[in-house]
Amino acid sequence: MTPSQRFPWLRPAAVLAHRARRRARWLTSGADWASYRSPADLPVRVHRHGSLLLRQLEGAEMVLQHNKVVNLRLASARTDRLVIRPGETFSFNKVVGSCSRRKGYIEGMRLSDGAPVPGVGGGICQLANLLHWMFLHSPLTVLERSEHSFDPFPDNGRVLPWGVGCTIVYNYVDLVVRNDTAATFQLRTWVGERHLYGELRADRELPVSYSVAARDERFEVGEDGLVRRSNEIWRTVIDRRTGVPVADELVRRNRAVVKYAAPYLVR
Repeated sequence: MTPSQRFPWLRPAAVLAHRARRRARWLTSGADWASYRSPADLPVRVHRHGSLLLRQLEGAEMVLQHNKVVNLRLASARTDRLVIRPGETFSFNKVVGSCSRRKGYIEGMRLSDGAPVPGVGGGICQLANLLHWMFLHSPLTVLERSEHSFDPFPDNGRVLPWGVGCTIVYNYVDLVVRNDTAATFQLRTWVGERHLYGELRADRELPVSYSVAARDERFEVGEDGLVRRSNEIWRTVIDRRTGVPVADELVRRNRAVVKYAAPYLVR
């Protein structure tokens, strides 16, 4: 437990300190930050995904989910058509910016200690989740990605494996990727009637494709009585020419406290 968690009155000062460090890093890192938006689509679609905008989630007010859609329209417009050239780095927070009322953001659903609560700009993590999923299906290098420390909802309507989502807090909890390839990539992101959509495009065909899946999924009861969920996220690299897997990569091991009635337990 951090000092700001033990003493909540320290939290505002801690947030200011984190934000100052991040701004300094943006200025001094030497990174070439992606900022150009192309009006035309790059020719090759690397990966496409759509995530459902509204889900029935226990303890989450539907009005907050409807408000989330407003926030996602604003945030997805900021990432749409962004180009990540060779050597450039993409920062979600740097591109989307702060989600304030002044910019039109409203109270949507966000998570605090694993519980859904209202918050201005709430729901934009869904956009970060979608982007991260597409990045996993590309050769882009994920430099920074944070996840929620709790598993707040059961897998009702879940499409992506548990454990590939992102936490976003402006500006110090971020999703950051770098293009270490010779190809140029482009983001397309938009809100449809029922789904948030995303495409990752490129200026050339890639020699490999990727398959991402969860393995060793389990729920366990600890000595403290808390239920925890764990799994491993693996990525298989496939030669496009032959269709033969050429590498199997462990992306991440996940473990988090479950906030709902787990379907099965290992003691």
